[in-house]
Amino acid sequence: MVDHPAPDGHYFDMESAATGDIFRPTAHARGPWDAESCHAGPPTGLLARAVEHLLPDMRLARITVELTRPVPMAGFTIAAEITRHGRSVATATARIIDTDDRVVVTANSSHLRADGPFDLPTPNVPHPDIDATVADQFPLTASRHGLDAFMGSTAVRTPVDTGHGRDADGRATMWMRTVPLLATEEPSPFQAICPLADCGNAIGRNAEPTEVAFMNTDLSIHLHRAPVGAWFASRALSHWNADGIGMSDAELFDAAGPVGRAVQTLLIRPAG
Repeated sequence: MVDHPAPDGHYFDMESAATGDIFRPTAHARGPWDAESCHAGPPTGLLARAVEHLLPDMRLARITVELTRPVPMAGFTIAAEITRHGRSVATATARIIDTDDRVVVTANSSHLRADGPFDLPTPNVPHPDIDATVADQFPLTASRHGLDAFMGSTAVRTPVDTGHGRDADGRATMWMRTVPLLATEEPSPFQAICPLADCGNAIGRNAEPTEVAFMNTDLSIHLHRAPVGAWFASRALSHWNADGIGMSDAELFDAAGPVGRAVQTLLIRPAG
């Protein structure tokens, strides 16, 4: 595989203020549906950053994000607090607050104390091979609003034998490398995979966005292992029900194998 970097830039600029850090989204963070709203992946990375800063001696194993309102491109702050601090297990909550002091997103996280190493059995799960991929484009090639958006922040590779197609079981696979959350920081492994983790609904889509809108109302990321490297893969399948409710289920990988899973609840509406 010939490696190629992600595009230049980053997702957020950060300003210090008396009320806390203010995050200003760049065009890379803009979502595909609404010009004034962020793609949920980069803000999820910032929520992971906030809770990881609270519990630096424990490993973030799960974050569940409730997207109750759009994350504004106008900017926001993040408030986070520990809700339980046990010896082996801790939990935290983080909230995205818009410039009108409204909570627009709430996240709950689970942190575990890593120990060992132990000699433990685990299944050898077949996983995508990044060396058997070709350079490709993001599944959504253009936003509905026509402005620069999240897809411009990604370098993409897909399996040689499928391209944008699907495996025999109906799952679609995509590798992605993105810009960092902030220009001044290297993201943690959990933070780095968040943008990809929120793409399961696009990767595993059952129709194109010109025909159907498939917006996620939440995102839950579970990582059993810290991902390594800059390239991550999602093998995703979406279930769409006739009542307009669905789910995206995505397995997450790095080049060495599986690292976890991302699940999204979907609100699905025909375009028009």
